[in-house]
Amino acid sequence: MFFSKLRKDIAAAKRNDPAARNKFEIWLTYSGVRALIWHRRAHVLYKMHLKLLARMVSQWAKFRTGIEIHPAAKIAPGVFIDHGAGVVIGETAEVKEGVVIYQGVTLGGTGKEKGKRHPTIERNVTVSCGAKVLGGFTVGEGARIGAGAVVIKPVPPYATVVGVPGRVVRINGEKAQDLIPEKDDPIVKELCALRERVFELEERIARIDFPKEDDREDL
Repeated sequence: MFFSKLRKDIAAAKRNDPAARNKFEIWLTYSGVRALIWHRRAHVLYKMHLKLLARMVSQWAKFRTGIEIHPAAKIAPGVFIDHGAGVVIGETAEVKEGVVIYQGVTLGGTGKEKGKRHPTIERNVTVSCGAKVLGGFTVGEGARIGAGAVVIKPVPPYATVVGVPGRVVRINGEKAQDLIPEKDDPIVKELCALRERVFELEERIARIDFPKEDDREDL
């Protein structure tokens, strides 16, 4: 069982990383693969109720790889963590097969929920570098999360999400229909206020009676 999962993890790395040369090199040097090896050991200990020992193993893996995965997180075989520095995966997170996670990604919570407070990432999702997926919702199969995006609500399958907060801009490669900004978006509010102020200033300038050029020469 352990070796079959390891083979799938190595195959995922070889499939998704053009720089990968051979399976032996991946096994020895890829921090994402090493972190998953340690996580699977910690997860077994956690299910055996050896929680302190499980946390010690996960912290050792964090020290060695720079990737922090809670031992209770459920990660399917065939997941690829590319580079991986700064990746954090929370306690109730679930990551399905075929997911690709880049450096700096957080699969976390908002600190307000109880129970299922970390996201479920469905099959073949790509989470780009620096993205934050926060909450106990689901990111649908085949979705793509853009670099630096902050996702705080469910993502439909095969959608592309970008921005802060994250917005769906494409679904199945086509532009999403509901791209009207949310009413409570503070950035939109600020832009609207600035635009109104510019209009007001332009009207005030237009009402000012500037002296004509001939009059300025007489002065």
